[in-house]
Amino acid sequence: MILPACTATPIQLPKQHPLTTTPHPSQSTSPNPKHDKKHSVSLKNRNEHMDQTVLWTSSISQRCRSGQLSQAVSQFIQMRQAGVEPNHITFVTLFSGCAHFPAKAPLFGASLHAYASKLGLDRTNVMVGTALVDMYAKSGRVELARLVFGGMEVKNSMSWNTMIDGYMRNGNVRDAVEVFDEMPERDAVSWTALIGGFVKRRRFEQALEWFREMQVSGVEPDYVTIIAVIAACADLGTLGLGFWINRFVMKQDFRHNIRISNSLIDMYSRCGCIDFARQVFDNMPDRTLVSWNSMIVGFAVNGHAEEALVFFNLMQKEGFKPDGVSFTGALTACSHAGLVDEGLRFFDNMKRIHKITPRIEHYGCIVDLYSRAGRLEDALNVIENMAMKPNEVVLGSLLAACRTSGNINLAERLMKYLFELDPGVDSNYVLLANIYAADGRWDGANKVRKTMKDLGIQKVPGFSSVEIDCDIHEFVAGDKSHVDAEYIYSTLELLSFELKLCGYVPEHIIRE
Repeated sequence: MILPACTATPIQLPKQHPLTTTPHPSQSTSPNPKHDKKHSVSLKNRNEHMDQTVLWTSSISQRCRSGQLSQAVSQFIQMRQAGVEPNHITFVTLFSGCAHFPAKAPLFGASLHAYASKLGLDRTNVMVGTALVDMYAKSGRVELARLVFGGMEVKNSMSWNTMIDGYMRNGNVRDAVEVFDEMPERDAVSWTALIGGFVKRRRFEQALEWFREMQVSGVEPDYVTIIAVIAACADLGTLGLGFWINRFVMKQDFRHNIRISNSLIDMYSRCGCIDFARQVFDNMPDRTLVSWNSMIVGFAVNGHAEEALVFFNLMQKEGFKPDGVSFTGALTACSHAGLVDEGLRFFDNMKRIHKITPRIEHYGCIVDLYSRAGRLEDALNVIENMAMKPNEVVLGSLLAACRTSGNINLAERLMKYLFELDPGVDSNYVLLANIYAADGRWDGANKVRKTMKDLGIQKVPGFSSVEIDCDIHEFVAGDKSHVDAEYIYSTLELLSFELKLCGYVPEHIIRE
């Protein structure tokens, strides 16, 4: 590691005051005045040294907090050159700075660790050891974090929790669970590190399973745990558990926590219960921009375009300045309601008045706006003139519109973009094959299927799910592995028989 050169002392250190050489006889309480003099000088030197360490560490901390990690390390070098010894707070400050800026950590972290190890602080001081574990984990070197963790002579709950979070952060789920099981005593933070880790890894069902284990263990969740669980409910659509969480929250001291309320609004909106989301919003004593954005987006994606735009305007009257998410909601509302001109006006105001640089999701909204209105060439023009490369969501939106309108030529042009972006996505090929088939061009459909076969691409089977008593049951077409499959299929046969008695004829028979 090449550290910055030392050029100047960064702070004004206290001046060395001259020491009194001869105490006044009347002030001496020791039978040995010379011994008393030595003790006084030693104590004064020690205090001055401690004061200098605090001053240097404070200056280093300021650099770390402002992201000037190189300058912070440079000051550490100057501190040592000035003959001032660092303490454990100095090292914790530097390691925490490296953890907050993991891209720079490899440049300085190892050398700082070596110095701390020379003093034995990484093994004997729990704060230094924990800070090291956090630094290595956040910089992606979880194996080194585990080595430090294993060498710590003293560990506290924060040490264990940091190691669990480090494993989860790097995708080492099995190792995280092993460390969790080895913990001598687990608190709410320990459970939350595990549950939140599963949520971040998009393993929502496992997150909810561990939350149930937490309930059985008798450990009370805190508001951070609840936010993670609500996020899992939102992604899985487990509305029943979401209701239970809402009732649980109302009995807790953190029932008015804004972040929890915002999470509940998002969860209800994504589960299609916009009225419940509105109730949570109306009962909030205080709101943030996130609260308003959650409602605007929630109204938009649930087809309540008028309400979304009303809230967009009301939010500004309440003194909140719209951001990129606010405009995403407004543009989505315009797209779903077919308000092309109004949507384009929102897009122009976002750039011109609010000085917000459009992101990929804003361009995606405009593409969807044109696509739903049947203006496919305009949508393609947006894609070709975007400030960034289109992603599969933007291109897929227009490709789906091509199927609706039967525009095969445009679909073929879009597939070239999609193939360059990611040639292994099965849904795009299936959609193109269906567009050919719907137009009776079976040669084209067969060619697409042959291309998929040559590339080794297989169609990922779709599945449906249903929630019963807070449990999610997933079903794939033709799959009979469910424990209640026999009863399910017999019920379907009964329903099919009753439908036929009522005159229902399946669609595929009509085609034939």
